[in-house]
Amino acid sequence: MRALIWAGLLAITGGAAMAQDIIKVKTDKTVQGAMDALETVVGNAGATVFARVDHAAGAGKVDLELADSQLLVFGNPKLGTPAMQVDPLAGLFLPLRVLAYQDADGQVWLAYEDPKHTMSDLDGVSDAPVIEKMQGALKKLTTAASQ
Repeated sequence: MRALIWAGLLAITGGAAMAQDIIKVKTDKTVQGAMDALETVVGNAGATVFARVDHAAGAGKVDLELADSQLLVFGNPKLGTPAMQVDPLAGLFLPLRVLAYQDADGQVWLAYEDPKHTMSDLDGVSDAPVIEKMQGALKKLTTAASQ
């Protein structure tokens, strides 16, 4: 019984910790407008956009409804390569991703996972200087796109 209680507590606290590692930036734009702005600032920053996924459109193709939600996948070898040099498994978490979505209240957000958390299980990557650069880039890009 104690094991079940501890497992439950770990699950609850682990979930709370995960939620804190998701960074959300509020915007008054639509999902489409926020993604267009993000794609522009990412390109202007010299990064490459690899994909833009429209989750709501995908849901519609199978007759399901989903609030507006789009994912932008992008990267820059100047940031990604050093992380992968420390541990090649960093490639599982790269390129970077930002989700623009509309919540149940109609508020639009840009959200991403803190790369320090994302790569915390990798040997030495989360403490590498490149992680701070990724954090700074994500903050700068999402802030610019949100305005």
